[in-house]
Amino acid sequence: MKDNRFKKVVAAGRVPVGHMIWEFGTRGIARIVDTADLDFCVIDMEHTACDPERVADLIAWFRCTEIAPFVRIPQPLYHFIARTMDAGALGVMVPNVQSAEEARQIRDAVKYAPLGKRGVGIGGAQNDYIAPDPVSYFERSNENTTIICQIESVAGVENANDIAAVEGVDNLWVGHFDLTQSMGIPGQFQNERFLQALDIVVEAARKNGKTAGIQPGNMEQAEQWIDRGFNVISWSSDYQVYRRALQDEVGALRAKLNQ
Repeated sequence: MKDNRFKKVVAAGRVPVGHMIWEFGTRGIARIVDTADLDFCVIDMEHTACDPERVADLIAWFRCTEIAPFVRIPQPLYHFIARTMDAGALGVMVPNVQSAEEARQIRDAVKYAPLGKRGVGIGGAQNDYIAPDPVSYFERSNENTTIICQIESVAGVENANDIAAVEGVDNLWVGHFDLTQSMGIPGQFQNERFLQALDIVVEAARKNGKTAGIQPGNMEQAEQWIDRGFNVISWSSDYQVYRRALQDEVGALRAKLNQ
């Protein structure tokens, strides 16, 4: 089974750095982002047109790199989670988790017995098409796979400690736009209520030996949120990086042409 670089980095006491794939579901994207020395990538199914077949292709391409491929599923439903894991993903990000019960249901779909209730279909993409020893594979999979619960609502913040306490959950991830929307302060990332919510999530993660993740939009946000205790960082999404780079470089070219 492919090693989960995200988990290896966490175990070494470092901060995993990742990226989100929204728009560029191409055969070359895994190798392209691999040049940036990333630890993980999240393939998004919540806000994109990625279907299960495209996701399976992306997972296969990422499995040819050292990057850990995760998938943000649209909803915390068994058929989304189990099929994603069987396609070879090393973890799932689940949007808007609001309770420990939801976290346990997610855990049950990701992990094999005795920790979870994931159905058994082995020897396929998750095993690189090599039939494994079942017992050792189940143990390895339960250790090697990652569960990220997104905290995106007032209820999620209120229950953050209970969610983090669920065995098998690895990370609490603040979806900052959705959280401010839930709080009635959309986009107000310096609002004291939002900052207090960040602190609650970080403390819940720390108290339970889990990590706290977030995706800043710029370096100033990254510095602020790292200072508040976030120790898993995703740097933007593919189309945002491309748009900024293109704007900056074309702007520089036009400035040169207009001299």
